[in-house]
Amino acid sequence: MHLRVTGDLMLTLPSYLQTMKKGVIVLILMYVMFEMYSGMAQESVVRLFPDGAPGEDTLYVEESDENGRRVAGETVLRITNVGDPAIAIYEAPEELAGGSAVIVCPGGGYSRLAYDLEGEEVCLWLNELGITAVLLKYRVPRRPGRAKHEAPLQDIQRAVSFVRANALHLNISANRIGVMGFSAGAHLCVTACSSFEHRTYPETDGIDKISCRPDFCLLVYPAYLDGEHFQLAPEIHVSPKTPPTMLIHTGDDRPYINSSLFYYYALKEAGVSARMHLYGNGGHGYGLRDTGAAVNSWPDRAEDWFRELGIIE
Repeated sequence: MHLRVTGDLMLTLPSYLQTMKKGVIVLILMYVMFEMYSGMAQESVVRLFPDGAPGEDTLYVEESDENGRRVAGETVLRITNVGDPAIAIYEAPEELAGGSAVIVCPGGGYSRLAYDLEGEEVCLWLNELGITAVLLKYRVPRRPGRAKHEAPLQDIQRAVSFVRANALHLNISANRIGVMGFSAGAHLCVTACSSFEHRTYPETDGIDKISCRPDFCLLVYPAYLDGEHFQLAPEIHVSPKTPPTMLIHTGDDRPYINSSLFYYYALKEAGVSARMHLYGNGGHGYGLRDTGAAVNSWPDRAEDWFRELGIIE
């Protein structure tokens, strides 16, 4: 006897259940599935600035759509008009948890956030590695009269400090909190790695007294890091205190490849531990999805790097 529980789940029942009434069987299966799903990672959402984000004087009504460019044949959830920055915490499963956390920053040109492609899907992958993932919904679009990254930098600084302040509650080590970003989100991570000695907004509570320095940084097809005359963008500063960094890029991502090349060179010149994986082709904006390019193996290289740093076993 077969029973369809959802549109995609078909169960074959053992013989001793086949004599029971179908209604009773459904109740049993619903209970079993509830127990299964309750044991899976569930995200909890935290507003970063409960009394309002710094410098915000305009009311933004958040919008989302899935009508843009598809990636690997699937839609992409794009979110914009974010005025109340927040984090969604995906705690690693207890049986896998290794005591590390990564704050994930989706890209979108500082105009929108590729929220599932470069956010939710990445958090679930990190959970599979035993890493607690923290998805940052930072403020977009760009604020008039302010640098493109100014408001988002406040958000990521607050997020790093919040996670560190709650390390014990989250069952992580306070010195194993990294950042990871894609495209503009990667630029945001680099600004966090450049500006941790100076809080970019007035302290609001005790959380803001806690260090906002990331312990490591993973950048996937970063954008906006390069400036003029083979220099870094003026907001990017590298020193021996810059966290260990890994970069992923492809040579055919012509608008942005110099971001990785220039930043990698600056890291090496400063004596910072750095690794770069440069692939021939693959373009931009693929996230974790399989687009048929060799660069799709980058998560394996990232996993190797995490092990090398002691982030996972």
